[in-house]
Amino acid sequence: MIRYMRNLMNARNDEGASAVEYGLLVAAIAAVIVIIVFALGGVIKNVFTKTCSAVSSGASVSGQNCAG
Repeated sequence: MIRYMRNLMNARNDEGASAVEYGLLVAAIAAVIVIIVFALGGVIKNVFTKTCSAVSSGASVSGQNCAG
């Protein structure tokens, strides 16, 4: 009986802990991606706006603009 109790005390179930760790890892990666998008979003928008303006001024196709 004592041996059975020792086995119960020493038996560990790490599956739940590793699932939580993977979940935290995914959440941290998602948070980093969101921070990068917000930090660089304005810069990237300006680059695309400049590119769109350059293309529009160089080759106007039937009056369409960048938004349409």
